[in-house]
Amino acid sequence: MKTAVILFNLGGPDSLEAVKPFRVNLFSDKAIIRAPIFIRFWLARFIAARSAKAAEQNYALMGGKSPLLELTQQQARTLEGVLGGEHKCFVAMRYWHPFARDVAREVKAWNPDRILLLPLYPQFSTTTTGSSLNDWREAAAKAGLAKPTTTLCCWHDDAAYCAATAALVDESIAEAKAKLPGSKIRLLFSAHGLPESIVKAGDPYQMQVEATVSGVMARLRDKTVEPLVCYQSRATPQKWLEPSTIDAIEQAGRDGVAVVVVPIAFVSDHIETLVELDIENRHIAEKAGVPGYFRVKAQNSDPAFIAALAGIVRRAEGPGLCRGGSLCGPSHKDCPFNAA
Repeated sequence: MKTAVILFNLGGPDSLEAVKPFRVNLFSDKAIIRAPIFIRFWLARFIAARSAKAAEQNYALMGGKSPLLELTQQQARTLEGVLGGEHKCFVAMRYWHPFARDVAREVKAWNPDRILLLPLYPQFSTTTTGSSLNDWREAAAKAGLAKPTTTLCCWHDDAAYCAATAALVDESIAEAKAKLPGSKIRLLFSAHGLPESIVKAGDPYQMQVEATVSGVMARLRDKTVEPLVCYQSRATPQKWLEPSTIDAIEQAGRDGVAVVVVPIAFVSDHIETLVELDIENRHIAEKAGVPGYFRVKAQNSDPAFIAALAGIVRRAEGPGLCRGGSLCGPSHKDCPFNAA
């Protein structure tokens, strides 16, 4: 059977001129700014304009654009090669090209027998997976794309994914110990933050991040390091999930421990890893007197990670993958299974 596998990610600007419209698209999303439409659109433009200069400077550090599209396309090509057969992988971005509306037309032209929706967000959140899937459904309906579709809402505790991530973490721990023999090391599992109100409303993201961390810790070769979950990239004035990655780094400085930062909610390099973690937070660590600062590589097209994705796809073609509400529990009413 011809199977179209749709890989979803947030996207990123492909030029400095695209930075502001990309950010307007991001903050215009009702899943991100939960306010009435006329307030949301005003806020989106206000936030994008207020931080436009800083954002453009950060993208300039990466050559004037985000590398996320190219990295995701490479993941798609590599995954397609591993899957073989009549699988074809497509990439749909949420806030910049290629948009779901364009990809849905491409998929329709290819005329698959079935479609598999695979968000590249390991942990479900209404702000990422939920938004991308809603966007795809609208795009598919407008394109007249009606094929049997399997949706994967999350794969945060997949054994192969956790093992592949643990292997990358072990590499950085070994590097840290070689450079700082005898030093105490703290693992900072840094996930993209969310306003606390979204989690309290029923979003299962925080629970799933913590489950991923548990899965990775259980598979580490070196279990002498202490873990801490923290959250980065705060963008609005509300109270966000804590501790922040910055606070965790500064605390490590006070404690005199080195840090190995794990971008646990990202599977591709982009501005949050290459600028926020590698440049800005490294500088914060130096100012805070942290003995050593190391960052675990993002998965990108790591063979073990791609093999994990292939396993996820193959199992989804059978009885399905996500355990739905039985995994998230009734308190997480924003889980799509509980909401149904």
